[in-house]
Amino acid sequence: MSAPGYEVRVAADLADREACFAVRKEVFVAEQGVPEDLEYDEHDAPGAGTVHVLAVRRDGTPLGAGRLLYGAAAADRTGGDPAVGSLGRLAVVRDARGLGVGAALVRAVEDAARARGLTAVDLHAQTHALGFYERLGYEAYGPEFPDAGIPHRAMRRVL
Repeated sequence: MSAPGYEVRVAADLADREACFAVRKEVFVAEQGVPEDLEYDEHDAPGAGTVHVLAVRRDGTPLGAGRLLYGAAAADRTGGDPAVGSLGRLAVVRDARGLGVGAALVRAVEDAARARGLTAVDLHAQTHALGFYERLGYEAYGPEFPDAGIPHRAMRRVL
């Protein structure tokens, strides 16, 4: 998927995954104060059930990242429904916000979910981002809850 000035792609190799991790470290760890040991988990290692997506400028500079969990990897986040994936770790660096990068990353995750036969995508949204996800067709459900000390709500979009 391409857009003016950047492209969004599935992370194809170790360098792409490292770029995803660098974006997450900048946004979640440095900017939002999420402890590094909470930011990275077993789903960051190569393996079944995880797809990382990456947005990069034409010069290769990473702008954003996101992650889809599916199958057994998503079970604890989706109530065990094998037809539902879990979008997470969506992050856009500060100077790329407002350029459509976040929406493009969400759509790339949804495309990856469809390619795997999934019928819906769940996510845990920081409450300040609810409007962003609502504009992309996600609906909040359940009560607010803390994650890494930040208020969140569960959301879902049927594909």
